[in-house]
Amino acid sequence: MELGDALRTTGSVRNFTSATVTDETLVSILEDARFAPSGGNRQAWHVIVVKDADRRRALRDLYLDAWHDYVAHGLARLIPFSPVATEEDRARAASRRSDAVALSRPDGFPESLDAVPVMLVICADLSALAATDRDLDRYHIAGGASIYPFVWSILLAARERGLGGVMTTMATRNEPAVQAVLSMPENQIVASIVALGYPKQQNTKLRRNPVASFTTVDRFDGEPLTR
Repeated sequence: MELGDALRTTGSVRNFTSATVTDETLVSILEDARFAPSGGNRQAWHVIVVKDADRRRALRDLYLDAWHDYVAHGLARLIPFSPVATEEDRARAASRRSDAVALSRPDGFPESLDAVPVMLVICADLSALAATDRDLDRYHIAGGASIYPFVWSILLAARERGLGGVMTTMATRNEPAVQAVLSMPENQIVASIVALGYPKQQNTKLRRNPVASFTTVDRFDGEPLTR
């Protein structure tokens, strides 16, 4: 597959066939993904391949708990977990929690997370991250630049092999409990859960905003960049 095609057709996949993904295939995916860039080439990631049924169910329950909060935000017409949310926003979301739970369905992705063919928990070593925005009085994001390219590389490498998957950060909302389930050291945080498998349907018609809508020249409010 050409790189351009992979970039334009690697969407989020949450519905998988029952086909087994072999350890050999998974290792080959990680062999490619490990060349992702990271700050100082410290490669501050650790991958936990969760196979144990009890641990999978525990992670599913923690994920689903956070998912209900996510849906509650949507029902309240809010961006879920927005860093600029007000106390009023948080209260509005909390008031819709029971409605979100009522919408849960047994065959949904969060409800059946424990059944995905491959479950990867991507950890990040806080002691190895160069978080250049550490001292700013706002939400911190820069440290993720050393982890998420690796996660995206996993999805691209999976796509090349006919697999699909999704990167999700939902379980991070219950990080202490996830750390306990997986016996993670204190310096390790939860960057993402990645589900992989052979897709029931590969969605290749992705919709994205045009370049001119998010790229400007010289200033944030400058002229759009066009051909």
